[in-house]
Amino acid sequence: MKSPYAYIAVEGNIGAGKTTFANWLAQHLNCDLIEEQFQENPFLEKFYDDSERYALSVELTFVSDRYRQLRERLGSRNLFRQVLVADYAFVKSMIFAKANLPAEEFKLFRTMYKLMEAQVAQPEVVVILDPKPEKIRHQIEKRGRSYEQDMPQDYLDKIAHHYKQHYRYARGSRILWIDTTDLDIVSNPKDAERLAALVLEPRKPGVYSMKA
Repeated sequence: MKSPYAYIAVEGNIGAGKTTFANWLAQHLNCDLIEEQFQENPFLEKFYDDSERYALSVELTFVSDRYRQLRERLGSRNLFRQVLVADYAFVKSMIFAKANLPAEEFKLFRTMYKLMEAQVAQPEVVVILDPKPEKIRHQIEKRGRSYEQDMPQDYLDKIAHHYKQHYRYARGSRILWIDTTDLDIVSNPKDAERLAALVLEPRKPGVYSMKA
């Protein structure tokens, strides 16, 4: 399996299967992998208990960690164009901040984000895994993180809305909206291969919607 792209980001709502597919893809491309270190954010569980109090803390921690991680891992890649797969795109920070922060805090966050964004390379392909809400809920329950189990459906719907708002336009990348409702890439290797084939197909920049 080979990739025509040097930098692929796998995105989607909470519980969409981003990390699972990013790991599978990186393994089969025999390439580097970046995984978000969400467990290192000390405010994440507190945010789910008291979102108003901890929203700014959790988003500032995430954006600074993502910036540091991507700058370290992407800094010297253009010389050799090694393939890199990440289980998030840097703009994830902006999408969640829009969903979670009140207006004044969002203005502060956006100022900091813009300074960082200018120094981070953008993915050539953004794969947005977009299963139906009931499958997302099932996958959240299955992975068993205690602080996610009582997550309101309204919150998941709000995150989905902000993803759709942001990724309406290509912004120079290939944006692949892929309905993965009927796939089981853990139990069925053919499903993973079918999804990978869609991701690795050479395309011009643009927004594409498809069902795997």
